[in-house]
Amino acid sequence: MMEDGAYFPECQMAASTFTSGGLATVSTGAYPQMHGIVADSWYDRAARKPIPAASDALQATTLAEQISAADSNNRIFAVALDSRNAALLGGPNAELFHRDATGRFMARGKSENADWLANFNESSSPEKLRNATWFALGKKEGTPPLRTLTYDEAHPDDFLALYWSSPFGQKAQMDMVQQVITQQKLGSGPGVDFLAVALGSLALLGYEVGAGSPLMRELVLHLDQEIQSLLTFLDKGLGPKNYTVAFTGAHGATRDPDGHRSSLAISGETVAQAINTALSARYDLRDRRGAYVERYLYPFVYLRLNDLEKNYINAREARAVAGQAALSVPGVTGFYTADGDCSHSGDWLRRFRNSFHAVRSGDLMLAYGPEYVEDYGFGRGISYGSLYNYDTRVPLILFGSPFETQEFETTVESVDLAPTLARAAGTAWPSSATGRVLGEALISAGEA
Repeated sequence: MMEDGAYFPECQMAASTFTSGGLATVSTGAYPQMHGIVADSWYDRAARKPIPAASDALQATTLAEQISAADSNNRIFAVALDSRNAALLGGPNAELFHRDATGRFMARGKSENADWLANFNESSSPEKLRNATWFALGKKEGTPPLRTLTYDEAHPDDFLALYWSSPFGQKAQMDMVQQVITQQKLGSGPGVDFLAVALGSLALLGYEVGAGSPLMRELVLHLDQEIQSLLTFLDKGLGPKNYTVAFTGAHGATRDPDGHRSSLAISGETVAQAINTALSARYDLRDRRGAYVERYLYPFVYLRLNDLEKNYINAREARAVAGQAALSVPGVTGFYTADGDCSHSGDWLRRFRNSFHAVRSGDLMLAYGPEYVEDYGFGRGISYGSLYNYDTRVPLILFGSPFETQEFETTVESVDLAPTLARAAGTAWPSSATGRVLGEALISAGEA
């Protein structure tokens, strides 16, 4: 696809890079500031609890919705490991396919009770791969496996976690993609068929081992083979000129600081305590006993605004004090407040601003240093969501008859994808899209 499509090696997700927020950015052509999906979950002050990202929380329309509304013959489908991710890409009018708690695929829509889905789940059951071994591609004889998908009856979820973050789970999802295309006869009707796929195995493995692991490299190589299989399948079934593929990412990943965890993992409790201590020293409210932070849910800090107001404390000042206090914690390197005050200028200020929603992001957003992660308490693993290039630099390839065969060195952004695909599909832009049409990648009418 890089050689025969329009390839943009310098594509940036110029905002925080959580999975849900990144998918929402790809599907809406807007950043979290506008579409509202600021993370995989955020704190809701009214409910007094964290709430997960969901498609009904989107405050912008998606490309899928625009295509669906353009013509009653147009159809929308989405395949993901997580129902939330499928809905963020497909929207309310899509037929969704995603895994259930047992590791099988289920559908929302007409295929919910389809025989073909039941048959697929029977033939592709994860149970058949209990204790399977994962080898490197091109391994030499006698080479030990990279990983064994160990099954323990007492902990079945551990096996499923290994399965879905392996080439076996990745293949099952890509096989489901081909099944959807076949069973729904995509590309054979009078309208546009739009299929969105959120590839989940790389993200799941990344949480565990980070970007630098040999396991990640092998899973990417397996994905390359799966994409080749899909393109061959489409060529045979539809013809090389009768489909278009856009390939991008919701985020990248940092390396796993395993071995350096004590210095590179930041405790949220430590951050909250530092802010409480600084605000207590500044305002000395006896009735609050130093509890100024209502909740810290990385990367957002939510202060007790009602208490500040009752004690005639200026909220903007308190936010600035909180931000400076957070910077005293080793590894915290930046902040942005609900008032627009920021520890940085230039492109970092823009990335903060793009990431910050006036209501859902609370009082301030924090940034950790390069390769620092949340301390989950399990002794390993990474977190997504940073503003650094290793998280924000994502692939972008446009492949198919509407697009040029060329590598473009110009810097583009993830928000440019939805407007470009809308133009190629002949539909209106999503409601809040802020990107541009990548016109340099589109073949002109005279050339087509």
